[in-house]
Amino acid sequence: MSRLREKGQGAIDPRRTFQNLSQEKQERITRAALAEFGEKGYAGASINAIVDRLGIAKGSIFQYFGDKKGLFFFIFDIAMTQVKNYLRAVRDESRDQPLFERLRATLLAGVLFRMEHPMIYRLYLKILFDYDAAVIPFRDDLLRSLREYSLDYLRTLLADARNRGELREGLDLDKAGFVLDAVMDRFLQAQTVNHLDAGLGLHDCDARTARAWVDDIVEMMRMGIGR
Repeated sequence: MSRLREKGQGAIDPRRTFQNLSQEKQERITRAALAEFGEKGYAGASINAIVDRLGIAKGSIFQYFGDKKGLFFFIFDIAMTQVKNYLRAVRDESRDQPLFERLRATLLAGVLFRMEHPMIYRLYLKILFDYDAAVIPFRDDLLRSLREYSLDYLRTLLADARNRGELREGLDLDKAGFVLDAVMDRFLQAQTVNHLDAGLGLHDCDARTARAWVDDIVEMMRMGIGR
């Protein structure tokens, strides 16, 4: 994400100054900022509200992050790191498993991540559904970086499966990755956003219901791209 920052001469590196704080204070500031951006989005978030939550001087935030944009990118970096760690763990732990078991593990990891880190997922949705580029001028770059990472992850799984002869002949891995990414993303969105559920019972569903959906979705994927 460093390429997305527009850092000028003498700009504050939030990571460096932030490390001077105690671990407890770092976590408090991170949680408060994540909650504010996750609840209100970039445009609606307020530095005043964040410092009120924390009970610290407003100038401290500017000292650590330079401005609101610097704080937002710092929080976004943290969120992306956690997402990538989840996916890397699934990729590495399932390396010797068939593709469709790996896809099942990926979907279940997404369900678990959404439950364990609801504010991170809400932050993603705020960015995704705020279409006004004037409000978040760097929105397209953020979303592109997310989609590129997701597609790269899925291509890796698909390439391994092709090498093992698990995919039907002639399958275009880019198109297959695109479809899988779209289905997985929409599945998680429906669990969080009520109107995207379309009355199917996914919104705020329990783990058992989510797992049943995962099993059926993976079976459909098997029928579509499997050998």
